[in-house]
Amino acid sequence: MTDIIGYWVLPLTVVLIVGFGLFKKVKVFDCFMQGAKKGLLTVYDLLPTITGLVVAVTMLKESGAMEMIAKAFSPLASLLGVPEETVPMALLSPISGGGSLSLFESVLKSDGPDSFLGRVASVLMGSTDTTLYAVTVYYSAIGIKNTRHTLYAGLAADFASFVLSPFFVTLTLGR
Repeated sequence: MTDIIGYWVLPLTVVLIVGFGLFKKVKVFDCFMQGAKKGLLTVYDLLPTITGLVVAVTMLKESGAMEMIAKAFSPLASLLGVPEETVPMALLSPISGGGSLSLFESVLKSDGPDSFLGRVASVLMGSTDTTLYAVTVYYSAIGIKNTRHTLYAGLAADFASFVLSPFFVTLTLGR
């Protein structure tokens, strides 16, 4: 039953929107074209920002700098009781969701999802955000130059997730 409903949701939504527009005597296709044009202009405006971010992440990973940074943070991680294998994922997560997802997948393949490391990585992956990406893309899209406390608050939340993930996994599921 849910497959049938899921199959018809999008077409029915389109029909309802077009029908409502026609009922209100709105030029639906003209509105659609205007929205599509604005969307393409937004993509055009964001392209340099996204390109710069992708290049920076790729350079960090390919140059080995990410591994060096992760090794530098490993003593802090072991002091806090955080598995060392999650450090690169925690460092990459605020910058690149895809990059941290690939590291997450490698943790799950090597240690399994039900291991302590797999559980900590899962909680970390689910509780962090691509903070730098979000701030860069969303603020540049609307022209905000001064991010004020957004960046610091987002990175503080990511750090709290990094530190508290092993604690809550241990508390709820054990080691």
